[in-house]
Amino acid sequence: MLKIGIFGVGHLGKIHLSQLMTMKDVEVVGFYDPSNANAASVAAQYQIPRFTIAEELILAADAINIVAPTTQHFKLCEIALRNGRHIFVEKPMTNTMEEAKTLVKLVEEANVKFQVGHVERFNPAFLALKGYPLKPMFIEVHRLAEFNPRGTDVSVILDLMIHDIDIVLSIVQSTISRISASGVAVMSDTPDIANVRIEFHNGCVANLTSSRISLKKMRKMRLFQKDAYIGIDFLDKKTEIIKLKTPADEGLFTLDIETNAGKKTIAIDNPEVKQVNAIRMELELFRDSILQHKPVAVNVIDGLQALDVAHQILQKISKNQSSPAVS
Repeated sequence: MLKIGIFGVGHLGKIHLSQLMTMKDVEVVGFYDPSNANAASVAAQYQIPRFTIAEELILAADAINIVAPTTQHFKLCEIALRNGRHIFVEKPMTNTMEEAKTLVKLVEEANVKFQVGHVERFNPAFLALKGYPLKPMFIEVHRLAEFNPRGTDVSVILDLMIHDIDIVLSIVQSTISRISASGVAVMSDTPDIANVRIEFHNGCVANLTSSRISLKKMRKMRLFQKDAYIGIDFLDKKTEIIKLKTPADEGLFTLDIETNAGKKTIAIDNPEVKQVNAIRMELELFRDSILQHKPVAVNVIDGLQALDVAHQILQKISKNQSSPAVS
């Protein structure tokens, strides 16, 4: 039985808690949250103890699940790692790059399981592409959300775009050659909308747009590669592949089109999207990594790399905003 303590039982924390409470081989030993209102509702609903001293909960558990504000991530991780506890921490891993680099060293020294909550890795629409060769040369991403004060303690880059940064880095097997970015703070003190262009050494280009002041929600990624277009709808859980037909594509819907090179036949494939709970899946994989001595699904280096790109983007935006206008 894996004893887990949870830090933060706000909106997302309650979702994590509800999954952990019904998970096999897991015992939630308690929670920590400075909000008396949150604590009262959780204690009443789940009948688990509230801890008011963070280190006491860490010592009472084998592993901790951190769903607290980003500014608290490093402090909690540091205490847990120095006490040899396994950690699941929500994205972004830390607030600063200095904190992230320190965590990497602490994780190596502690020799524990450390997983970062990049939940879109487990979105059913993305999982539907498992086994399909992804070698994109152009990626277009739109992640739009309606304004919600919750989460505005960090920029839209660290709040929303970091999901897509992580996915793009996991797909494109190349290093970054150049980043350009622009962003505007509209409703908060940090950028609420941003557009980013990431160029890779293999020639791939990713264009990412994120906004938390949109009138509608959208979470779409489009991949363009040789002979194929792949569309991923993270919100509606749909995946589409349009590609030049091969002998292996018998049974798929096909369409003939005329091109300058003659007639081409394209095949349209809608891979099966299994309706899995992404948060439950990532937490189950974290549990299994500990109990079955397996590698974690999203490790500390993955978290560091996504955060590094996010902070490079923030620096580019800050530099653009501070540069004097040319008359």
